[in-house]
Amino acid sequence: MSDDSSGHKEPTRRDYLTYGGAIIGGGLFAGCSSTSQSTGSPTESSTSSTQEAVSETDAGTETNNSYTVEIEPVGSVEFDSPPERWTALLPTFADMAFALGGGQTLGIQDHARFANEVFEALPGVEFNADEIVELVNDGVSKELFYEMNADVHFIDPHLLRLWYDWDQADVDEISDNLGPFFGNFIRRHSDDWHDYKYYTLYEAFELVAEVFQAQERYQAYVELHEEMLESIDERLPSADQRPTALLIYPASGSGFQFFPFRFDDGGISTKQWRDLGLTDALSATDVGHYSFSDRGTLDLESLIEIDPEVLLVRNHGGASESEFQSEVVEPLQAEDGSNGVQAIQNGAIYSAGYLDQGPIINFYHTDRAAKDIYPDSFEDVTLFDRERIAEIVQGNL
Repeated sequence: MSDDSSGHKEPTRRDYLTYGGAIIGGGLFAGCSSTSQSTGSPTESSTSSTQEAVSETDAGTETNNSYTVEIEPVGSVEFDSPPERWTALLPTFADMAFALGGGQTLGIQDHARFANEVFEALPGVEFNADEIVELVNDGVSKELFYEMNADVHFIDPHLLRLWYDWDQADVDEISDNLGPFFGNFIRRHSDDWHDYKYYTLYEAFELVAEVFQAQERYQAYVELHEEMLESIDERLPSADQRPTALLIYPASGSGFQFFPFRFDDGGISTKQWRDLGLTDALSATDVGHYSFSDRGTLDLESLIEIDPEVLLVRNHGGASESEFQSEVVEPLQAEDGSNGVQAIQNGAIYSAGYLDQGPIINFYHTDRAAKDIYPDSFEDVTLFDRERIAEIVQGNL
């Protein structure tokens, strides 16, 4: 809200947005209604509902189809039309919205953690990472949010309060003056502060599809995803021939130290390893899982004790194969005593890709992981159709 000299409160452009049951301001998505068109209807299992609002004008009666979409921990958010300007913080939701034809995000947490090369590689699809604002620089500035002027923020508001120097008043201010928050942190399931519902990748994707009224696009991805999983199941070796794997993230500083990650916990950042039938090497141990409150590390002795057959190393998502070999594989193999780990001895060390993934990044991650771990089964197999993804992004269903 802004004050004039008389103290009169001027309404924001969000006058009539119902957010979590309360009216918090503003004419949502001005100008969107005349150009947007629904491509489908919510599924029966959806938490969304469509509400018809009728307003009287000089020209007669005008019908405006508003709709609500619910996501924890935010609650129900009402939309007049699909958003034209939006931002994410993490690549997961930026990927989802782009996949649904919503265009690219206005901002992102960190360019180095965003697999934008997978979007740039889609035939006939425009994507320019240089136009995306990097949101994290000694915290997250509210001023950047005002500059972006987004209709909706695909961000779990808990992250801004826990990771950065925001409080609830800051979240409310941006919601009131700009647009609502809509998101859930579903990267991992190990944070004790996350005491609300987790969504699978495609559960969250379906909700974002409802925000954009792009249910037909969503269903096209569901079909493509199911085809990929069927192709994987047809080619996977028997369960007793699948390796145990350890997912690690190099800790900063000197020495042989790694943060352990579990991929059997259901978090969406590790979906590809579960889909490929890998056994989490940590499942038979009492080793913790990296989280907001647990930053414990593994040393070489711990790796020898766990002794995984495959080692998956994060933090090198965009590195070339030669860079990964020189920066990760060779130093690991050169470490005294490291040949006591099967994966290091046998050279079964692979890039674990990026930390966050939505549906498109997941297609690429899964294809790459299958070829790395099961080369005999997947070396000459393409698990998904890149041209088909490009068609869906562009609305050619």
